[in-house]
Amino acid sequence: MNKKKIWSLSILSGILLGASWFSPLTFLIFTALVPLFFLTEEILVNSKRPKGAVFLFSYITFVIWNGIDTWWTWFASPGGAVMAVLANSLLMAFTYWVFFILYKSIDKRPVDSIQSPLANRLLHTGYWLLIPIWLSFEYLHTLWELAWTWLTLGNVFAFQHNWVQWYEYTGVSGGTLWILVMNILIFNLLQFKITIPVTFWSRYRIQIIGLVFVLPVLFSRLLLLTGTSALNEKRGENIVIVQPNIDPYNDKFNSTYESQLNLVYNRVKDKITNETNYLVLPETFFTENVWENNMEQSYSVKFLRDSILKKYPDLIIITGATTFYQYKSGEKHSLTAHRYTDVEEYYEVYNSGLQIDNYGPVKVYHKSKLVPGAERIPYPAIFKPLEKFAIDLGGTVGSLGTQEERSVLYNKNKSVGVAVVICYESVFGEYVTDYINKGANLIFIITNDGWWRDTPGYVQHLNYARLRAIETRMPVARCANTGISCFINEHGEISKETKWWEPAVIQSTLNPNNNKTFYVKYGDLISKAALVLALLSVLVVIFISGRKQAD
Repeated sequence: MNKKKIWSLSILSGILLGASWFSPLTFLIFTALVPLFFLTEEILVNSKRPKGAVFLFSYITFVIWNGIDTWWTWFASPGGAVMAVLANSLLMAFTYWVFFILYKSIDKRPVDSIQSPLANRLLHTGYWLLIPIWLSFEYLHTLWELAWTWLTLGNVFAFQHNWVQWYEYTGVSGGTLWILVMNILIFNLLQFKITIPVTFWSRYRIQIIGLVFVLPVLFSRLLLLTGTSALNEKRGENIVIVQPNIDPYNDKFNSTYESQLNLVYNRVKDKITNETNYLVLPETFFTENVWENNMEQSYSVKFLRDSILKKYPDLIIITGATTFYQYKSGEKHSLTAHRYTDVEEYYEVYNSGLQIDNYGPVKVYHKSKLVPGAERIPYPAIFKPLEKFAIDLGGTVGSLGTQEERSVLYNKNKSVGVAVVICYESVFGEYVTDYINKGANLIFIITNDGWWRDTPGYVQHLNYARLRAIETRMPVARCANTGISCFINEHGEISKETKWWEPAVIQSTLNPNNNKTFYVKYGDLISKAALVLALLSVLVVIFISGRKQAD
């Protein structure tokens, strides 16, 4: 086995995957897995222990990819960043290893007309097994408490959103499918040119590859040209977004909440008019500990009511806050509840979105897709003792509480329902559709991306919001503490974009959408079909292996 060649292919694949997450180089994703496939074949033909070698070198590929595109998590926690890169790469390598085991088990049929053992394997359909296996991994990775789906393959088109307007039908799994098909076709084309003469079968592979690339892009363009807007043009919501630009490392949790409230009030007081429907403030804007048992007595809530809502009675304020809930005596508490040190009583801590208005008490939504290690210790029934090692991102350290279902924050006559999507939640496409299916017709994303400093992290996070707009055809108001705040229309186009690390107030009118896309109605059908195909593939391999042993 040529170790130098193997190392080169492994590193090249990792670099191509990582580079494709940078806007001008997105097209590299269509060939990024090809070196890994050649590596796999080299190991399969020449290695005495192919299973271990494929796992090792694919792990190196995925470590490079994860490192290039998520290194910025280092600023939040160096140890957490290293663990995230290594652990996520391990899951990816395991997924690829499972595919390899299946491929190796079924793709051993000889082809008499071709002498090369390398080509013998390639002429069969083994590599197509990677599609259901990888899609199943990406989907299952969204469902458990260690979910870190930042590098779902289909997310790469956040930087070329006009290529994937059809995400309204497929979600990001459609992008993953497109990428895998293109890589397998290109790999087979290159290998055939090396191992066999041109035949009628191989002659048209270039045309097929061209069609597989061009047709989705043309369909996307067609949707842009012919799609009719389903937005409610009769009633536009006038929205003001405030980007306070309070340093989360040095100022946000060290200065008084009174001073931060006054700072924002002075910036926004001249921007609000009687025509303003919503004022949006970022994630954890309230640094006061707000108790849900007595929320109306909170200084922050009273301040906004007295300083702004008295003057503008029809205004609705959406803001982020850290909220607490005191369990009543005898009330059953959750596994994430915190116990007082001196008494046998418990309380819950939430990362919350609040709606404050003049026609009722404060409405609350609790963030429920939490960042592993920072906001939640996964599976607290087992790992709760590890809470003391949780990453400190300001405020409360350890596991936060969640709510089982999404909730929608409505205006007075329920003509507008807002999905308050908090930070990390905006990375999960099917999760966001739950708000829409419960009545939301506008999306507000509130976040604090300052933990990552001026790195690709906040740029990636911003662009992922474009995919949520396309999937749901829902306008998005994105409010960030330190940038980038903006408005995003139903086609994923950004307007009124603020600069990084600058205080800003922006205003625009968004029209609610009361229609549901195919993806919102039916969910991620591609991934669910892939799960079934992956299971069937495993069963077929077991059956074939059993028959071979019997023979």
